[in-house]
Amino acid sequence: MTTVRIAGIALLTMALVGLAACSGMTKQEKSTAIGAGVGAIGGAILTGGSTAGTVGGAAVGGVIGHEVNKK
Repeated sequence: MTTVRIAGIALLTMALVGLAACSGMTKQEKSTAIGAGVGAIGGAILTGGSTAGTVGGAAVGGVIGHEVNKK
């Protein structure tokens, strides 16, 4: 198996496990998790993959996701 194929299988497996973990979450918790994920990806892209950018993006995205569905 090539490295790309192994990485793809690992990513798919992680996505499926992550989706299964969301089954008992409230709508606001799901929005927070999605915001953190999108923020982490955005932070990594904008900073060239730096750890600080990824963590900062996840934090900001999580806060925004949390506030979007606040009652």
